[in-house]
Amino acid sequence: MTRFRLVLAIAGMLAVGWLAGSHFAEGQNAPTGPQMKKWKKGVGWGWVWGKDDELGAMNELTDASRAAALRMAQTGKVYDLGITYSRRSYKWPGHSPGEIMSFRSPGGESAQKEAIADLTTNPSRTRWHSNAMFMSDNVATQIDSFGHIVVGEDLHWYNGYKEADYGGDFGIMKCGAGGIPPIIARGVMLDIAAARKTEELPAHYAITPSDIDAAIAQQKVQLRPGDVVLIRTGTLRHWGTDGDNHTKVGEHDSAGITLETAKYLVEQYGSILLGSDTSGLEVNPAAMGSDSFIPVHTYLLVQQGVHIGEFHYLEDLARDKVYEFCYVCTVNKIQGATAGFCLRPLALK
Repeated sequence: MTRFRLVLAIAGMLAVGWLAGSHFAEGQNAPTGPQMKKWKKGVGWGWVWGKDDELGAMNELTDASRAAALRMAQTGKVYDLGITYSRRSYKWPGHSPGEIMSFRSPGGESAQKEAIADLTTNPSRTRWHSNAMFMSDNVATQIDSFGHIVVGEDLHWYNGYKEADYGGDFGIMKCGAGGIPPIIARGVMLDIAAARKTEELPAHYAITPSDIDAAIAQQKVQLRPGDVVLIRTGTLRHWGTDGDNHTKVGEHDSAGITLETAKYLVEQYGSILLGSDTSGLEVNPAAMGSDSFIPVHTYLLVQQGVHIGEFHYLEDLARDKVYEFCYVCTVNKIQGATAGFCLRPLALK
C-alpha cells in the first residue's frame, strides 16, 4: 500500500470512528448498533422476547455491548453509586424499614459454655460476629424487578405473569430480582439540577422531556439505545452518613420524571434502565388523570420490561462533571426478591 493510500485509509477509519461517537442533531436518529434486536423507535420494547421471558430489555446486553462499555474505563477511576444503609435510613413510605441485629457475638458465644469457650481446644479465644437481618427488599440503593409492580384485576406483571400462578408465601416465582443478569453497559448521568441552575430540585418537581433536552445540550452528551440513564435531582446531597435526616431527604425525594419523560427516554432513545438519586424515580404525586399513583413504574416495569434504579448516589459524578461512563451493577441473588437492594453500583471512568 502506498503512503497516500495508507493516509486515506487511516482518515477513513478516523471518520467512521468520529461519526459513531458524534452528537446527532435534534430529530435525527441515534445509531441503534448491531446489538439492538427488538427496540423500535417510537415504540420501545414491550413483551417481545417470548412467553417465558423474564429479562425484558436486559436481553439487549451482549458480549459485544459489554466489551464496548468496558472500553470506556480509560482512567481506572471508580465512582461508588451506592448509599450506606442503617436502621435510621430514610425510605420510601410504602416500604418497611430494616433491622440489623447481632446474632452471634464474642460475648454471647463465651456465655454459652460451648466447645469454643474451652481453652483446651481454643486457647487463642477465637470468636466471631454474625448478624441477623430483618429488612425490606426495597431499601437503600436498589433495582426494581419486573415482579415488583402488578396491575389489573388479574394482578399481572411483566409478560403476563399473574399472581394466581406465580405469587407465593416465599417470594415471587417469576421475574424476581435474583434473576437480573450482571449489568455492564454505557451509563449516562443527566444532571437536571445543574441544568436548571439549582443544587437540588424543589419538592414535587416534574422532570419533563425539555429538562432532559436541556441537560443533554448543556453536558454535550448523546443518548444511545442500550444506555443506562441516571437522573440527578440533587436529593442525595442530604443523605449524609446514613440518610437519617428524613425531613430534608423526604422534602426533595418527591422530585422525579413524568410518564411522558419515561416514554421519551425509552421510545425515542432506547434506554434499558432508568435510575435516579431518589427512592422512586418518578415525580410524586402523579399528574392528575393518571390511572395509577405510580404510572412510571407500571409503564417501565410492566409494559416495557425496563428496570428502575433507585437511590443511586450521583454527587461525585456531578462534582467532577462526569456524564458518560461504564456502568456496572450486580444484584443479590436472593430467590423471590422483588428488588436488588442495598447495592453498590459502580461508574468506571
